[in-house]
Amino acid sequence: MSTHVEHQVAPNQSVVADILRIVLAVLLPPVGVLLQVGLGMHFWLNIVLTLCGYIPGLVHAIWVIARK
Repeated sequence: MSTHVEHQVAPNQSVVADILRIVLAVLLPPVGVLLQVGLGMHFWLNIVLTLCGYIPGLVHAIWVIARK
């Protein structure tokens, strides 16, 4: 008789991580995007949008984080 135990990541951990990313995105939008997708196209796009204005960078960062 063997017992099989599956380890799953609790959904609450994912929610807490997303909330942390959103808080960081409010403070500095590229940081939230960097934590979500790494150094990819969305990160560099967010840098440009943030340089054009805080609000466009913030909206893009929230969109990238929430789309996951």
